[in-house]
Amino acid sequence: MQFDLMASMMCANYGNLEKEVKQLEEGGIDSFHIDIMDGRYVPNFAMSLNDMRYIAGATEKPLDVHLMIEHPNNRIELFLRHMRKGDTVYIHPEAEYHPSTTLLGIIQAGMVPGIAINPGTSVETVMEMLRIVKKVLVMSVNPGNAGQMYLPYVGKKITKLLALKEDMDFEIYWDGACSADKILEYAPKGVKGFVLGTTLLFGKTRSYKDVLQDIRQLKF
Repeated sequence: MQFDLMASMMCANYGNLEKEVKQLEEGGIDSFHIDIMDGRYVPNFAMSLNDMRYIAGATEKPLDVHLMIEHPNNRIELFLRHMRKGDTVYIHPEAEYHPSTTLLGIIQAGMVPGIAINPGTSVETVMEMLRIVKKVLVMSVNPGNAGQMYLPYVGKKITKLLALKEDMDFEIYWDGACSADKILEYAPKGVKGFVLGTTLLFGKTRSYKDVLQDIRQLKF
């Protein structure tokens, strides 16, 4: 079964970021997930613009840039100028007065538009944006920190989105507390990709290549 695997780079070892990027590439990661936090929309700071720019220059793999910031439209150009056409940008609809304007700017820049949906955000409140975006990043934990517990009611939200994705032409991605059992359950249902953090990928005693190979070989 085909599904995308994205490395959550806020969990990487920043003592040797170049080595991390190369080993993830060699291991077969599909893209690099970049979490940008401003300490306002979420109560934490994670990766910076410079981190994103470094990773963009160190790999040919696509970037998935997740903007957990207030009013992203005010700063979107700072990020878009350092990205390649075809990279993905996710925004949180609650963080912007007119999120559709921000999404159209992402499209005009040649990037893939996406929205991230928090556990407390209902599908109904983002319905119209589902016709604009190509990707929906479903947060199974509250945004802002790695290593959180999965919130089980998120599964019902994914069921709603799965029923809409063909008609509205978007793909669904999982972010947060992603374990093997979640991939086994949701990949066959139609979830396109999974962001991997400390639960499955980082901080292990085995190589990224071995870990990623085991995930690809899960028995469905």
